[in-house]
Amino acid sequence: MSTALSAARFAASKIPIEAGHQGQLESSEDALAEGDLHLLDDPLEWSAFSRPDPREPHLWESNILIEGMHCAACALTLEDALQGVAGVVKADVSAGSHRARVVWSSETVQPSDWMMAVQKAGYRPLPANDAFARERRKGEARKLLWRLAVAGLCMMQVMMYAYPAYVAAPGDLTSEMERLLRWASWVLTLPVILFSCGPFFGSAWRDVTHRRVSMDLPVALGMLITFAVSTAGTFEPQGIFGREVYFDSLTMFVFFLLSGRWLELRLRDRTAGALEALMNRLPDSVARQKQDGSYERVAARRLQAGEIIRVLPGETFPADGLLLQGDTMVDEALLTGESRPVAHGVGSTVIAGSHNLSGLVQVRVERIGAQTRFAQIVALMETASTTKPLIAHLADRIAKPFLVAVLLAAGLACAFWWGRDPGHALMVAVAVLVVTCPCALSLATPAAMLASAGALARGGVLVRRLEAFEALAVIDTVMFDKTGTLTRDAMVLGTTQVREGVPPEQALAMAVALAQFSLHPVARALIAAVGGKTASPWAAEAVSEIAGQGLSGRVRCGDAELAATDLRLGSADFCGVKLARSESLRACLSDERGWLATFELHEVIRPDALDTVTALQRKGIAVHLLSGDSVEAVARVAARVGIAAFQGECTPQDKLDFLRNAQQQGHKVAVVGDGINDGPVLAGAHVAFAFGQAAPLAQAQSDFVVLGDQLGVIVTATQLARRTLRVVRQNLWWAAIYNAVCVPLAIVGWLPAWLAGLGMALSSLLVVLNALRLSKIPS
Repeated sequence: MSTALSAARFAASKIPIEAGHQGQLESSEDALAEGDLHLLDDPLEWSAFSRPDPREPHLWESNILIEGMHCAACALTLEDALQGVAGVVKADVSAGSHRARVVWSSETVQPSDWMMAVQKAGYRPLPANDAFARERRKGEARKLLWRLAVAGLCMMQVMMYAYPAYVAAPGDLTSEMERLLRWASWVLTLPVILFSCGPFFGSAWRDVTHRRVSMDLPVALGMLITFAVSTAGTFEPQGIFGREVYFDSLTMFVFFLLSGRWLELRLRDRTAGALEALMNRLPDSVARQKQDGSYERVAARRLQAGEIIRVLPGETFPADGLLLQGDTMVDEALLTGESRPVAHGVGSTVIAGSHNLSGLVQVRVERIGAQTRFAQIVALMETASTTKPLIAHLADRIAKPFLVAVLLAAGLACAFWWGRDPGHALMVAVAVLVVTCPCALSLATPAAMLASAGALARGGVLVRRLEAFEALAVIDTVMFDKTGTLTRDAMVLGTTQVREGVPPEQALAMAVALAQFSLHPVARALIAAVGGKTASPWAAEAVSEIAGQGLSGRVRCGDAELAATDLRLGSADFCGVKLARSESLRACLSDERGWLATFELHEVIRPDALDTVTALQRKGIAVHLLSGDSVEAVARVAARVGIAAFQGECTPQDKLDFLRNAQQQGHKVAVVGDGINDGPVLAGAHVAFAFGQAAPLAQAQSDFVVLGDQLGVIVTATQLARRTLRVVRQNLWWAAIYNAVCVPLAIVGWLPAWLAGLGMALSSLLVVLNALRLSKIPS
């Protein structure tokens, strides 16, 4: 079985890599056999690289890596090939990340069908979470480095043999010596042509056989023409091409092209590093407890809810679970945005993808696979890595016509110069073929936006759509929700009023006895007020909850010989008491005698809310607060965070009307909400941020999902978006100016082939290096 399929099945089974699998890695470039591909049609294997659409279960979304891509023309070719398969609903291929997202109907097509289309187009498909992907990429980089080393060594030797011809005066170099130097140069150029140029020739031959054009076709033509002209000059010095040979130029521009491609490969891995680090974070296997108490090593995907696993220090938690034994520190930075390790003890919840730092722990599995928050995060990041901004779509559409124009320009330039000097005419054509590279144009946008998405991911912000950077860079208005956004989801207990003769501590303990049977925020706040400890002399029984009103039950003190007391905890009406009007949230406790206690609760404003609002206003961005809470409650929060424009008692439609009015006035509006209640207004905004750990990530109608609880990331994302757009424009201007200047120079014969190769390599490298500046989050 070939490696790509082995990798797909490996990703499905998550079996640890052993020495026996090394042979598979070595054959990683073998094409998939059609029979092997059909093994992926087993629905049990689909979960390794696909997930179903929750709204239409027959639709599946698959994410795959594409090997063999080099430019935007490759991405367009693949999209056309995939969309030509019946049953493929949508296909997006990113030239920047070398990933493809394929939406297909299981009722019409099988994975082998559209994967075969990719293979027939001349590329190699791999599951996006392929366990061998990192090793394959390292192998690719090593092989490219060997090709570069051979080209560099041969280039230096050829330059040494070419040097006498450049400096010798007429008559200093005999014809025999000149022929000997040419033959030596020809021999040293052979390894460059046969080995170092392999990727260019392989890709060009694939283009010819499929009757299409990509970046490597003009480059390979230039190499072949140069070698053919120089070979003719070596074998027939008196022929029409015998006046000069160009082995030095050939080896030099091959070396420059390979240098640029190798550096580009390294830099591309760095820009997408954070995305891949998160996507491939789960362990391959885990120690699962058997019935006799011993442990066995099993594939992580075979875990089931309720099973007990052991996680050692340095390992990653494979599923969401409850800590049963041990204490440890856990790194949750890539999942929650919390930069510092978090302490976890018995009874606490750990999340899949977080990293166990210090202690050996025992965990009961509660959620696995697609049910985990980790899986939802990965789904968002996979989608983001294949999205294309509008600027990138335009650049990709230009790429193919641009390459055709290059071939025509090279032919016309050759025809123009042929009558004067055929050898020089062919070298002018080579310079045109090599220098007019659309790589910089196609890389300009995706390289910058992927670098920014990776930087934000490290800071706890997921980018759902890369095109959102374009909109975020020009916003002039931000609309905040209050609860769960400017304030935390949880509340805190303020003052406590009690009936005469009842200690406040006793009243709180009695209330907590009831509260532990509810998940309501008020109940959670009361439990938090006693430090989260529900163990006390007071115990409740026969507890019932009426949604939106409160709890009722019988409470007994275990240390006293007293009868159980009927208690009610909730609103004043529910408890049968009358209270003076107040804008604060209050919960009442009553017994048979009537009112027993009142607990006043306060919202907690996020610590960085004021700084965030101030920073946005300093950037000239208008800030508004709209909430469904009472006007007085909204006014208090607005005053504390420095927002002058606010509205209370807003329905979702009121918020949507405000948004549409602002947009009609020409404002670019960003909305920050909790991702659930604010769904309509988030969907209608130019840019949307979804806050809140409880928000279902896959359903949040947002462009950015904030995993942590820091509002400051909104300012950071806005700054980074503006920087990103500047870098994209710089890259596009550079690509345009480079081609506008170099193409005429090559056509008139003022740009030698070796310098054309250097310019082509540097143009792409400069674009990627410029984008790499975005990998650091602005302070």
